Amino acid sequence: MKQRVIGDVSVSAIGLGGMPMSIEGRPDERRAIATIHAALEAGVTLIDTADAYHLAAHDEVGHNELLIAKAVREFHGDTSAVLIATKGGHLRPTAGPWAQNGHPEYLKEAAKASAKRLGVETIGLYQFHRPDPAVPYAESVGALGELLDEGVIRMAGISNADLDQIRTANEVLDGRLASVQNQFSPAFRSSEPELELCDELGIAFLPWSPLGGIANASGLGSTYQDFAVVAREHGITPQVVALAWALAKSDVVVPIPGASRPQSILDSITAATVRLRPDEIARLDAARALTP
Repeated sequence: MKQRVIGDVSVSAIGLGGMPMSIEGRPDERRAIATIHAALEAGVTLIDTADAYHLAAHDEVGHNELLIAKAVREFHGDTSAVLIATKGGHLRPTAGPWAQNGHPEYLKEAAKASAKRLGVETIGLYQFHRPDPAVPYAESVGALGELLDEGVIRMAGISNADLDQIRTANEVLDGRLASVQNQFSPAFRSSEPELELCDELGIAFLPWSPLGGIANASGLGSTYQDFAVVAREHGITPQVVALAWALAKSDVVVPIPGASRPQSILDSITAATVRLRPDEIARLDAARALTP
């Protein structure tokens, strides 16, 4: 598996997003664990989760963290190189819109609760999930700095951040910001300036929902004609083309496609072996959704 770097840790160029295995429509536990094991067997060493990846109920908090911890614990191979990245500050207390809590004391307690669920003394990468309008951003990120200093987390990241928030976070953390996780995909490109800033600063950029704009998981079609055309030319799925296109943006990019079945993640990781030509990358950069 091709490698990329988050902070000072080498990880697989394609990670596994755990969210689909714990929210509405989630698979049974057996299939979810099989999905995680398939990823580990194939060389995936980055798994992304969050305490908010669960059904909308208080007693579900941490479902995905517990699931991933169990799968990693039961895996037959060596998992010492696996980086589990989790997040805090986003909540699903009820059905409907998610909530935010960026208060420093809450984030510090949430991180410690996540560590307990993951069965670790130190979380490899802990990310502030989403800005809380009720709390100054620097105060929320300051909690991550305290967690770093206390050894509760090894690396700190942020998610759903804009340019000013990235700069603020890196300043508050004294240059220790390891990653930024933003939505970025063929259908959602507004985070490209943030990606470029991460490239400039040498901060890992983790696109979430990186398959946006791709019609279906079977690879039979794409809402983007050019992605489908390039896929046919390479004999791969449009999903793989979307991930290869993201990887080609910068060496700091580490996509984390979500999956809930083994074949999905096994298809996704093949993107690390795809070499798109410069003309293909330019074509995909210019691609736009088909008009209905």
